[in-house]
Amino acid sequence: MKTAIYPGSFDPVTNGHIDVIERAAKLFTKVIVAVIRNPEKKSRFTLEQRVEMLKECLSGDKNVIVESFDGLLVDYARKKKANIIVRGLRAVSDFDYEFQMALTNRKMAPDIETLFFMTDYKYSYLSSSFVKQIAHFGGDVSELVPKAVAQKLKEA
Repeated sequence: MKTAIYPGSFDPVTNGHIDVIERAAKLFTKVIVAVIRNPEKKSRFTLEQRVEMLKECLSGDKNVIVESFDGLLVDYARKKKANIIVRGLRAVSDFDYEFQMALTNRKMAPDIETLFFMTDYKYSYLSSSFVKQIAHFGGDVSELVPKAVAQKLKEA
């Protein structure tokens, strides 16, 4: 059984995130979408809201589980018996940070691999930060995020 973890803040989840999750779910027996509790980051949605939005968006994916965690990702992965960390790459600019994080995780946990998924080209520009900014100013985010998320952004 191959279990992969896809960690992130998902504030909010975008169609780019969903694309990576669904593709990973085709390759692994179980994908744990791990929503990070990061007290240093000011989130638009609470941890509980982010978990609930993801669960709603992924309810049709039977091998995808949504949970939250805090602490070191490699410790969480070991606790969940996962040996794969999935990370999405949108552009070359993401690579430096992601590469550095992957090497640091490998140093702490050589038994856990990081796999990079290139996002679909139609989401290569998309980030949660851009989505929040567009929504904040009343812009249309309906093609950037799942329908349920777009509604929650309107209400927030």
